[in-house]
Amino acid sequence: MTPAKLAEAVLAAARALFAERGLDPAALPASTTVERPRNPEHGDYASTIALQLAKKVGAQPRDLAAGIADHLGRTPGVKSVEIAGPGFLNVRLDTASAGQLARVVVQTGREYGHSDRLAGQRINLEFVSANPTGPVHIGGARWAALGDALARLLRASGAEVGTEYYVNDAGAQIDRFARSLQAAAEGRPVPEDGYAGEYIGQIAAEIKREHPDADERTFRDEGVERMLREIRGSLADFGVPFDLFFRESDLHARGELDLAVARLREQGHVYDADGAIWLRTTDFGDDKDRVLRKSDGEWTYFAADCAYYLDKRERGFERLLMLLGADHHGYIGRMRAMAACFGDRPERTLEILIGQLVNLVKDGEPLRMSKRAGTVVTIEDLVEAIGVDAARYALARFSSDSPIDIDVDLWTRSTRDNPVYYVQYVAARTASVARNAAEVGLTRGEADDFRPELLGHEKEQDLLKALGDYPAIVAAAAELREPHRVARYLEELAGSYHRFYDNCRILPLGDEPIGDLHRARLWLNDATRTVIANGLDLLGVSAPERM
Repeated sequence: MTPAKLAEAVLAAARALFAERGLDPAALPASTTVERPRNPEHGDYASTIALQLAKKVGAQPRDLAAGIADHLGRTPGVKSVEIAGPGFLNVRLDTASAGQLARVVVQTGREYGHSDRLAGQRINLEFVSANPTGPVHIGGARWAALGDALARLLRASGAEVGTEYYVNDAGAQIDRFARSLQAAAEGRPVPEDGYAGEYIGQIAAEIKREHPDADERTFRDEGVERMLREIRGSLADFGVPFDLFFRESDLHARGELDLAVARLREQGHVYDADGAIWLRTTDFGDDKDRVLRKSDGEWTYFAADCAYYLDKRERGFERLLMLLGADHHGYIGRMRAMAACFGDRPERTLEILIGQLVNLVKDGEPLRMSKRAGTVVTIEDLVEAIGVDAARYALARFSSDSPIDIDVDLWTRSTRDNPVYYVQYVAARTASVARNAAEVGLTRGEADDFRPELLGHEKEQDLLKALGDYPAIVAAAAELREPHRVARYLEELAGSYHRFYDNCRILPLGDEPIGDLHRARLWLNDATRTVIANGLDLLGVSAPERM
């Protein structure tokens, strides 16, 4: 029995009790959950449903718990139900019911852990969005890993997700980029406010070779195109695709900034002062009003932000989720105020996650410069140092709001203290067990022949409980926007598998005949392989069959 099935049984027992006592069925929730108690002695799973319902119907929690326990105890697969404290329900499953989970996992395969909890939600997920003026740095790599993992999690939970990279190809930073390229091509020093690094000289030489008479406009257009191709390639090599690369210049070309200002003016939040056009964001909690168009006629970046927000909303996205760097913390207030100026409820339509800094560390010292970029560590530097799998796992393993140091020595080590190696080793070991089983003629057999009641060893039961936790972990990681929950879960699951493997022999020893217990344990082995592979896939990390 899966935790989800047990939760359904708990709710069914509550419904039966309500019908029996004539209680108002409207007080019952549409669904409920069960959790593993911290102390295994308290049972396999616990429910607080009696506590939740007591106030609604004016009953004593322990009295409700006793009634629910009576009905729940008659459910096939439930061994016992005990009442604890003020009204907790502690449930124990019989061995066969618990063991059936192995079959469920294997038969469900790649879909195990998926749900429809977020079905109907249309989410636009924007991440990375580094300016096309240089390679993707390690901070952008963190957002690439987190953003792609989050997209996978949201989709696994039933949401419709559009991933998007906003290309800031308009404005002063692009002008500085163009001037830097032109200066490099002409053998002049790069301007003080320009961009440095070997890549500037390389791109400048390419443009000069193909366009001998290139002017600043040519360097601007060609430079952005080349840089954007490199960014696309870097992200593709990192396993991060995007549904759309959206150009800021298209907003300008289509007149969408004018349209956005007109919409905001209709809402009554735009005013003119000192020759400029302003948005009264202070009405919605911003610390100051924001300029949309300066007195010299130039648009501000914030005006483009307004147009981009409106464009996303008019494309049918109900929730806009943005992943931004640590230097964008002040951006949250003005964006929420802007959403409110459009007539939206920011708490429903806009969500901004702020990430913290990343350092690449070697021999205890931070690496601060790229061989090619000159001033930053790039995504290529990170991959070269520890590989794609380790990089993606390391970046997704921590909460986005915590700074992290990625130790090259640790993440390249083939030992248990390297988290990605520890998890991938289980993927490889479970695959190896399956291969070795096939060589000695051991197969799982038909599903109907599976004997789940044989999986009664303490380590088998622990592993089954860990496998049963996976769907709830995926759901929580998606809803809380915390992919690191999956990584930490996988490490716990890996530990449970290792303990199972060390204590419960799967393959027959010597001339020992193949029996039902061997087959049952092979089901459990293969179920673990399924969940490890599914979880790693959500993080964009491979599940190797050999290591």
